[in-house]
Amino acid sequence: MSAHLKLYNTATREVADFKPLHEGKVGIYLCGATVQAPPHIGHVRSGVNFDILRRWLTASGYDVTFIRNVTDIDDKILHKAVHEEIPWWAVAQKYERAFTEAYRALNVLPPTYEPRATGHITQMIELMETLIANGSAYAPGNGDVYLDVRHLSSYLTLSRQKLDDLQSAEDADLTYKKDPRDFALWKAAKPGDPSWPTPWGAGRPGWHLECSAMAHAYLGESFDIHGGGLDLIFPHHENEIAQSQSAGWGFANIWMHNAWVTASGEKMSKSLGNSLQVHEILKRVRGIELRWYLGSAHYRSMLEFSFDALEEAAVNFRRIEGFLKRATDILGEVPDGVISAAFTEAMNEDLAVPTALAVIAEILRTGNTALAADDRVAVQNAAAEIRGALSILGCDPFDEIFATDGSANEQVLDGLVSLALEQRAAARARKDFAAADAIRDQIAALGVVIEDTPQGTRWSIS
Repeated sequence: MSAHLKLYNTATREVADFKPLHEGKVGIYLCGATVQAPPHIGHVRSGVNFDILRRWLTASGYDVTFIRNVTDIDDKILHKAVHEEIPWWAVAQKYERAFTEAYRALNVLPPTYEPRATGHITQMIELMETLIANGSAYAPGNGDVYLDVRHLSSYLTLSRQKLDDLQSAEDADLTYKKDPRDFALWKAAKPGDPSWPTPWGAGRPGWHLECSAMAHAYLGESFDIHGGGLDLIFPHHENEIAQSQSAGWGFANIWMHNAWVTASGEKMSKSLGNSLQVHEILKRVRGIELRWYLGSAHYRSMLEFSFDALEEAAVNFRRIEGFLKRATDILGEVPDGVISAAFTEAMNEDLAVPTALAVIAEILRTGNTALAADDRVAVQNAAAEIRGALSILGCDPFDEIFATDGSANEQVLDGLVSLALEQRAAARARKDFAAADAIRDQIAALGVVIEDTPQGTRWSIS
């Protein structure tokens, strides 16, 4: 087990040694999708980043319980239901499936549990009863329930804002609120909207209440890590903390936030993301290549998206993949993965993936040199260390999930190169070596390297 893992805690603004609350076990809660639209790459970056964290913790010897919720009731879902003229629950199910497919295509491991908000109304009611009983929340009689933000002295410690500096919401109604900054735990039912019965009237939960109740249900009053995107620090995570600590829970020990995917300097959003939906990008690159790109930046660094950068990352990954395939051909078997000391050192430093990629690049250079020298032992060692690193990054090409992975362009390329190699083989068989050499040179001019071996002809992208 790793004793030297360091993680950045948003709450303290410091990188510190990771010390789990319970020896050998780690509990993680990640804010998942609000299922009201197909996922774009900005949505799934957190899935990839925290999947890498989970894989590294598991490889380090921890028993990880990983919770990623689904917000399946929300204003946006109700609005989409009206727009698409289908029931709200059909909207939620439709887009939850889209997220599941996107996670699977990117080899994001399924969570230990994936609770839906609508399946935990009972726990939400119990939490509100606790908060009302201890004076932290109030029900003014109109069916709403609000948290009294001034009742908790530690409110806003995560974002380090001052309560009096916050602006009131534009729709803040002081008829029922004690303070315009008090936020809704429960929203009274509106005509035509879905609702659930409570002691204070029928309605539906507030977004913040959902996550506090679900985290508590699966991880207890205190757990190790709470994750999400930077945009969730305020108000969502601040309000989760306020609800949970007002109930007497310790809640999350460490807060981790991934940065955004940006396009033209702007945060990925619905307006920017329509052409960058995961299923659209997977028509251009394979899932393993998109994952490699999304996971390549440090999780706390902004990732400026461009198709040129995506293609460059894909080409770089194919070089690594090509080495592993050549090594496997020479060795006659897929080498088992091992984790190198240099890769371990990089990942233990707050998941320094860019440094880890530099380690992989150095191992690749060593491996290619070994291939040229026909040094099977060195090839074996390099391939094993690369596979070990790729397994943590979720980009091992030998994973079953990637067995049939391939974009339309990749499939076309494979077919065309195979056809050209068949024509070259036919030319060599009839001793037309000039034609065979011409085909080889034409393929090489396109950046495809042809290698004749005792096991047959192999190709890779240079």
